[in-house]
Amino acid sequence: MPIPKLDGLFNPLLQTLHKLGGSASNSELVDEVAKFLALSDQELDEQTSRGQPRFAYWLAWARSYLKIYGLITNSERGIWSLTPTGIETESVDPVSVKRFVRNRNKTNDIDQDQDDSTEDPAEDPEWRDALLRVLLDIEPAQFERLCQRILRESGFVQVEVTGRSGDGGIDGVGVVELGGLLTFPVLFQCKRYRDSVGPNVVRDFRGAMVGRSDRGLILTTGLFTQEAQREARRDGAPPVDLVDRERLLDKLKELRLGVRTEMVEEVVVEEDWFQAL
Repeated sequence: MPIPKLDGLFNPLLQTLHKLGGSASNSELVDEVAKFLALSDQELDEQTSRGQPRFAYWLAWARSYLKIYGLITNSERGIWSLTPTGIETESVDPVSVKRFVRNRNKTNDIDQDQDDSTEDPAEDPEWRDALLRVLLDIEPAQFERLCQRILRESGFVQVEVTGRSGDGGIDGVGVVELGGLLTFPVLFQCKRYRDSVGPNVVRDFRGAMVGRSDRGLILTTGLFTQEAQREARRDGAPPVDLVDRERLLDKLKELRLGVRTEMVEEVVVEEDWFQAL
């Protein structure tokens, strides 16, 4: 079946939140609504003209519409939950939802048949496109140093970029510290891809981890296929965490690394910052 757009996602999203106990993260909603709709790997790997996962893109719009409609809300940590009205609502009339939202903000009139250039109302597409262009233009060594900085700013200690040839694709290692009592090394790989990252990348990286660490991390400017995501969390194998394009852009904005927010969410990409890596 084709990926539903707005009309086809309001009720699956609402019902999924009810099923999950009234709250869920973005990733949980993507996974569970996809299961609800029985979408195939091929459908989930489809991308918009901007290179976003098409299903996640339309689900973000559905979340925005239901939020404006008063059925769901989100916390600062990105957790979506049902409002008191949402708890009492099992299903909605999609036409009524769209009419309400469009009447509420006619200057942002969105039509489900618009092309893929449309973005989530909470996002500004221009800064994301600009930031991605910068990441794809900087030198490989600069991207590795950027990943090193991201890990340091995220709480890793002793982060070292190795990047040695013949090292099985391992670009560096960092140490995670828990409560000042426990530490464990995490090997990481930096993939500056324009397109999809398949399961072979995860398998090869995991093979290089053997005997060196029980945990790995891959950061990329690309998007992981569904098969790659399953491989990363395969039972019985050392876990590999995945940071794709969307999470990478969000993390840079969150940490204010080469990105600053001016006035009310005016996001500016500082290209010189990346060139200085």
